[in-house]
Amino acid sequence: VPNSPADDVPQGADEGDNVEVKVWGDKPSFDFTPVEHYEIASVKPGMDFETASKTSGARFVMLKGGVARIHRALAQFMIDTHVDENGLTEVNTPVLVRDEAMYGTDKLPKFGEDSYQTTNGWWLVPTSEVPLTYSVGGDTLEQSALPIRLTAHTLCFRSEAGSAGRDTAGMLRQHQFEKVEMVSITHPDDSDAEQQRMVGCAEGILEKLGVPYRTVILCSGDMGFGARRTYDIEAWVPGQNCYREISSVSTTGDFQARRMNARFKPEGGGKPQFVHTLNGSGLAVGRTLIAVLENGQQADGSVLLPEALAPWLGGRREITAEGVLV
Repeated sequence: VPNSPADDVPQGADEGDNVEVKVWGDKPSFDFTPVEHYEIASVKPGMDFETASKTSGARFVMLKGGVARIHRALAQFMIDTHVDENGLTEVNTPVLVRDEAMYGTDKLPKFGEDSYQTTNGWWLVPTSEVPLTYSVGGDTLEQSALPIRLTAHTLCFRSEAGSAGRDTAGMLRQHQFEKVEMVSITHPDDSDAEQQRMVGCAEGILEKLGVPYRTVILCSGDMGFGARRTYDIEAWVPGQNCYREISSVSTTGDFQARRMNARFKPEGGGKPQFVHTLNGSGLAVGRTLIAVLENGQQADGSVLLPEALAPWLGGRREITAEGVLV
């Protein structure tokens, strides 16, 4: 049985009924027809799908040279921002987890087919939400310990069983990808405000990078199994001439807490209560790379990079038309 939506969640059947709540940034204007990330001349040498297909099959990529460095810089920029400015605690988590962790974070049994399981029973994490959230599974916390705010940069693994034929070109939808995740464990009275804070953290990354985006609240029919309320943040990708999801920020209320028996002791006494858990991408690294490359592309095939990223790139601000990071 899925979670019940919050009262302010719009009723609807699918993504067509989601409601736009914010639009930020001016879409870049080009005097040429912008192309998708994998078609940009300077990017092609550093985005090798052919070799990845040889080693691993479809929906994999090998990033090389400057493109690989930009991808790594984006992840470091995100983590450092969340730790230094947003007050999250960095965690280096396992990417192999037990059944209990997947069940407690509502990934089992419903989404088992979309995840990878090893022959000896571990699951490869579909998101670091799983180990971060389950870190309080079975615990009874002191109220004074709340909120707990965590972030992690990990590999994520998804079979994309329900996405056959969708987004097959480029690196938009991969079996293996990197994501910076945010998780908050809160007092029930604070979870709605915490969700707004987390949305702001995710939006802030895109604003620092100068990537236009919009934020939508998902309708009841488009939300995930365990979500009580979800905001999607969608980055503008000129090559596709549309917005694409780059972050999803959800509150589950006490849905996950009940599944994994995570409670806290009220300061005023009384029996332990269930915590509230929240999670959100902060952000998907590969999709952020796509957005940065497509918004920064130039007519000669070069790419201008965000100024905010320069400290993580040794001051470099551009991929030349020849594919050199300078």
